[in-house]
Amino acid sequence: MLPLSRFTVLDLTRVRSGPTCVRQLADWGANVVKIEAPERVDTGGGMGGDRHGPDFQHVHRNKRGITLNLKHPDGLALFRRMVAKADVVVENYRPDVKDRLGIGWEALAAVNPRIVLGSISGFGQHGPYAGRPGFDQIAQGMGGLMSVTGLPGGGPVRAGIPVADLTAGLYCALGILVALLEREATGRGRWVHTSLLEAMVAMMDFQATRWTMAGEVPGQAGNDHPTTTPTGLFRTRDGIVNLAGGGAEMWRRIVGTLGIAEQARDPDMATDALRSRHRVKVNALLQSVLETRTTEEWVRALNAAGVPCGPVYSMDQVFADEQVRHLGLAWPVPHPVLGEVTLVRSPMTLEGTAPPRRPTPERGEHTAEVLAEFGVGAEELAALRAKGAV
Repeated sequence: MLPLSRFTVLDLTRVRSGPTCVRQLADWGANVVKIEAPERVDTGGGMGGDRHGPDFQHVHRNKRGITLNLKHPDGLALFRRMVAKADVVVENYRPDVKDRLGIGWEALAAVNPRIVLGSISGFGQHGPYAGRPGFDQIAQGMGGLMSVTGLPGGGPVRAGIPVADLTAGLYCALGILVALLEREATGRGRWVHTSLLEAMVAMMDFQATRWTMAGEVPGQAGNDHPTTTPTGLFRTRDGIVNLAGGGAEMWRRIVGTLGIAEQARDPDMATDALRSRHRVKVNALLQSVLETRTTEEWVRALNAAGVPCGPVYSMDQVFADEQVRHLGLAWPVPHPVLGEVTLVRSPMTLEGTAPPRRPTPERGEHTAEVLAEFGVGAEELAALRAKGAV
């Protein structure tokens, strides 16, 4: 039995933040039912990309899929029947949509007081921006990430992955698990909600508290660490090496490995604070030595000395790396249409168990199977189909 197999999750999510949340539950065995509108009434076609593309297949795995028209009275009534037996509902609509559909927190809790509702929005469930549409790049800008990303003087830069979407999904999943744990003691569910903006500000971490505590406005530091030196990218004889060596002990190890003890006696390099202040001089010294050997030679030498160091990979190189291969991060999953597809496994290991490997369902693939578990027989299902409710 998988760790979350006792929980049933009704998944109304789309695009990325919501599906990322639900994937954390699905990957550890939750009985996830992905609910989509019937194709003939779906106004969000294409949201999340091509169904058989890498993106959609990655975020919606390990679920069963049904169609249900929540705008039809009979479809809504059926959804409420499902809520009565479920543990969790997850949605990432704009805040007002769920209430207009009749599936807001108060409505769901009236049907099932034990239900946990997980909601992700762009800017929060209330406040002056609550009604705005949310998008990852906008949250990156408004949450401060773009202001500290990129080379100094180069202007704001978006991160290469949807950080706000992914983080909001992870925080929502964490909140759902907390609410389920609390329910074991109280017998009652909770409404758990986060937003792209809240998640992005939280992810700013020390960069945010540099402002809230110290009144500093962080700027772009490029590949250097904003507060400690040396940390960054350096040219080698055949490429680039990535080095992280802040602090007195790491500096001592770097000096010894590079053989620069004499040059390191420079008073400007005496402390971490001074090295950060004179970063250009420190980096120039390291660069003059690092460019004399290959990346592989420096990676081996510096790691042997206990200095965090590595190459900079493209994605094909990532999955060719011996440690990545050893960890089994490339995750083959059989698919009835595409054959075997390779996704990326959950980065967590729970010793003694492993996530299931079910492909992303086709639209409505399991409608009859799932609804039968909620008491819908063949005759009722046929009638619901005829009405356009499923």
